[in-house]
Formats: sequence, C-alpha cells, structure tokens
Amino acid sequence: MKVSHLIERGCMIAAAALLSASLHAQQSTPSAHDIAARVDRHYNQLHSLRSGFSETYQGMGMKRTESGTLLLQKPGRMKWDYSSPPGKIFLLDGKYAWFYTAGDPRVQRISAKKLDDLRSPLRFLLGHTELEKELGNLTMSAGPNGSYTLTGLPKGLENRVKKLSLTVTPDGIITAIDVEETSGALTHFTFSGEQTNVAIPPSTFKFTPPPGIPVVDALPPA
Repeated sequence: MKVSHLIERGCMIAAAALLSASLHAQQSTPSAHDIAARVDRHYNQLHSLRSGFSETYQGMGMKRTESGTLLLQKPGRMKWDYSSPPGKIFLLDGKYAWFYTAGDPRVQRISAKKLDDLRSPLRFLLGHTELEKELGNLTMSAGPNGSYTLTGLPKGLENRVKKLSLTVTPDGIITAIDVEETSGALTHFTFSGEQTNVAIPPSTFKFTPPPGIPVVDALPPA
C-alpha cells in the first residue's frame, strides 16, 4: 500500500474517532432540563428531610456566617434551627412563617403566602417539585467535583433576586444555593449530611413564643 494511502486512511480513522468522541460527549452531557428532572425525581419521592446547613451573607457593608439544621416535611413545613447564633429560628408551619432570635423583644409572624425570604425558594421542595416552573430562564453549567450548577430566576422574587444558582449532584441532590440580590447582596447556603424520609415529630413545626414575648404581624414586602 502506498504511503499516501496509509496517510489518507490514518486521517480517516482519526477523523472518525474524533467524531465518535464528540458525539459521545454530546450524548453524555446532560442538559438543564435533564438535571432539573433529576432534582424533581429525588425530592418528589421524599416526605421529610434533615440536613445540616451553613449560611453566609455579604452585603450592606457587613458579612456574617450562621449554621444549624434544616428540617423539611411535606406538605408545607420547614424549620431552620440555628445553632449559631443559638436560639435563632425560622419556621414555616404550613400557614404562617415565624421569625425569632433569642433576646429579641418580639416574635415576627407573616402569612406563608406573603413570605418573601431568601430561604423561601426551598419551599418548592415542600410539595410536588417542578423546578423548571419555579426558576425562569434556567441554564446549566459544570460545577465542582462532577456536580452541575443550575441558574435561573425564582418566580415571585423577581423584584428582589437577580439570580439563584443551585449546585446539584449527578443524582439530583442540592448541595448549595447561591442567591444574588438586585441590591448586590450575596447569600450562600451549603448543605451536608442529608437524611431522607426521617421521622420528625409534628411538634417540631409548632412554634410557641417565649413567655412574655409578644407576636407582631410582619408587613408583607412592598
């Protein structure tokens, strides 16, 4: 066989290999729709969840880091139980959202339907999850350690939130949330040690104000 034919054949084989590799990469890389569907499947099969969390806020000239335990139970119940600072609670009982930090002179309460809080995007996990309906203009990019990052605009928070990003494992587990507000403030949540379908006593999601502390109805966002 002539050298020219060998070169031509080698080039064809190389081109075929490159084309095959390209097609394989395209087929193996999931889309934003695929990853969102994995998130839906993971959380729709759950009735409860417990996870550790860390929350970092930077904005308005200050920076703070807090942590604790997140508890979710369907339908509509969520509790952020802070260990740092101790005594801070954000709780959804299905009807109201309650805010209190030990030492505060009052407990704040607002109808869950009127809630505008950066922790509230997780409420989509408290019912039948359809992530693509909760986040508009959803896009996906590669994240750290084989994870994926889904970014979109949470519906109902358009006036406050510029974008929200979820870091998601290939199995659809949310390990981090990043929120960029229109004011420029940034909030970063990380989650660890997720336990699914755990037994949570109903009393966990019942808030009783400390003795002598009045309850005030917080104003809905403007």
